[in-house]
Amino acid sequence: MLVMVVDTATAAVTAALAKIDDGVTLLAERVTIDARGAGELLAPQIHAVLAESGAAPGDLAAVVAGVGPGPFTGLRAGMVTAAALGHALAIPVYGVCTLDAIGLRLPGRALVGTDARRKEIYWAVYADGQRIAGPDVARPDAVALDGVALAAGDGAEKYAEVLHLPVDGPRYPSALALAELAADRVRGKAPGETLTPLYLRRPDAMLPGERKPALQ
Repeated sequence: MLVMVVDTATAAVTAALAKIDDGVTLLAERVTIDARGAGELLAPQIHAVLAESGAAPGDLAAVVAGVGPGPFTGLRAGMVTAAALGHALAIPVYGVCTLDAIGLRLPGRALVGTDARRKEIYWAVYADGQRIAGPDVARPDAVALDGVALAAGDGAEKYAEVLHLPVDGPRYPSALALAELAADRVRGKAPGETLTPLYLRRPDAMLPGERKPALQ
């Protein structure tokens, strides 16, 4: 089964075509590091991986999308695209926590941290690849690190001096890991999901609140 994989929760704008059978194989992938370019980059990357593989949209069996956590604007671009593609092709869409894709193969107890801006990170803790805490958003010096020996992710790299952890692992989520985390649902032809974004905090741009009456 052919699956389109998209993720825009981090600065890595990712589109890939994966084949899922007994295993998971990436057939084509495009990744562009641009924290503010998801809206313009993702659709051309989807077309590019289909063209490279000689596949058509109608060949797709499912869409896999990273659901964050991530900044509002970038994350929304990927999730809207994934939902629209699934709706147009009448195929299921499956969501995967983006941090889980980074943490999937980290050994022992490890922290995954991605850049949340505002001097914060989106974080989760993993034990041999299984999430045991998070996801959440916090300043790096406020994250509980009991027993954690390793960190990965662009946020962990950015704040390595604050976290006091060796950074060794993926900086961004891989399309292969995202596909692997959804593979059982794809193989089992599970019902499609309504994608729920992990924003974890309010967007930077907010509608103005109701005006308070002036004092008389």
